[in-house]
Amino acid sequence: MSSHHIVRDDQEPALIIANGAACHPELLGQLLEWSPLVIVLDSAIERVLELGIKVDVLLGDFDRGFDPEIYKTTQYPIEIVHTPDQEKTDLEKAFDYLISRNIPAVNVVWATGRRADHTITNLTNIVRYRDLLKIVILDDHSKIFLLPQKFEKWYPATTPISLIPIGTVSGIFSKNLTYSLENDTLTMGYRTGSSNNVAQDGLVTITHTKGDLLLMECFD
Repeated sequence: MSSHHIVRDDQEPALIIANGAACHPELLGQLLEWSPLVIVLDSAIERVLELGIKVDVLLGDFDRGFDPEIYKTTQYPIEIVHTPDQEKTDLEKAFDYLISRNIPAVNVVWATGRRADHTITNLTNIVRYRDLLKIVILDDHSKIFLLPQKFEKWYPATTPISLIPIGTVSGIFSKNLTYSLENDTLTMGYRTGSSNNVAQDGLVTITHTKGDLLLMECFD
């Protein structure tokens, strides 16, 4: 894995490394090459440094005796961002930091797996930033993002796709999914659109009129 990311264009998505289950080094390496900014949450910094990754921003509440000053030399130049607010998770604070820098998009890794409460919170919090930041959460098995009211993308046949409502989502229509939706309503905890798949090579279209709908592209 490269120790330095090479792209310096703020139009490319930034990268946040959280502290959940690690992803495959190949996936992480691909994201690093195209990321203009790498932010690491304080709880993950030692795991990240063991991989030889150059960190741009170290962010967190720095509790439990954590001393960020020791990284100023080994990771120079590095920005240290202290975010003591206990009303938000460190990942949310990283989103806020990107918004303050007018960076429009971010990929997030190591945000799933391990503790289930962290995974659920990280996924559902995507909707809070719908008008401020384009967020994609990736791991070895999936790519997860919030859908606009009209979504179109080309997929090969049989690609697994799941639709996950945050709350209730209504007026859902789909084209080119095996299990089509025709003015359907999905509600978290009652009816979701998991384990669907692409019917044939070509464009998949998904529209909805109300609510927050996540799409999960599945790789296994």
